[in-house]
Amino acid sequence: MIKRTITRRRVLVGSAGASSLIALSACESAAPARSDIDIPTPADRRAGYLFFNPIEAAFIEAAVARLIPNDELGAGALEAGVPLFIDRQLAGPYGQGDHFYLQGPFSHAEKTQGWQMPNPAAVYRTAIPDVNHVSLDVMGATFARLSKDHQDEVLAALEKGEAKLPGPIEASAFFELLLQNTVEGFFSDPLYGGNHDMAGWKLIGFPGARYNHREFVSHHGQPYPLPPVAIGGRAAWNRS
Repeated sequence: MIKRTITRRRVLVGSAGASSLIALSACESAAPARSDIDIPTPADRRAGYLFFNPIEAAFIEAAVARLIPNDELGAGALEAGVPLFIDRQLAGPYGQGDHFYLQGPFSHAEKTQGWQMPNPAAVYRTAIPDVNHVSLDVMGATFARLSKDHQDEVLAALEKGEAKLPGPIEASAFFELLLQNTVEGFFSDPLYGGNHDMAGWKLIGFPGARYNHREFVSHHGQPYPLPPVAIGGRAAWNRS
């Protein structure tokens, strides 16, 4: 069994740091040209995605698979469709910062000062090639092509701000956004593209959108016997 340095339990309590750390730094001089990373045209889309191009999709799929991996408890973020959830969010009003204050200049601010970046879509579009660039420079491969252990090390370096990205997006800020969106996709209603087969809800025992729970209100300390229900309902009703 592969040893996971980033566990499902740690993600659910709000921490996805790996135990093994690596300091990832871009070159001290100006970032070199990225001719070694194929950047597709905007029209080149991976099947099923509205926002992500193939290289971005490969990064997202690999990253969310490490943040919430599948294990004996059930499906992980990749199997639950979290990349599709993030893609749809970035392709819509959220991606354009519909309810964000986006007036610059942006600064290295305290958390209490709120969002200090461009809109979320621009953050992903800028940060993903930056992470790939640093991964390629330091480890010899883009993020999606690294081993799982090395992917965990990159994510840990992003989380702790030890990775120095060549662009304007701070590593830790991008990691925080990526983790937040991953958790949102894992636990949101399947209507939004993630939480396929209600995998996230099954993991924590959440009943979902059942119209009432009157018959269970007085059953204190007893497990809820029915499967979760999404806003769109479920095809099969059973107590298994």
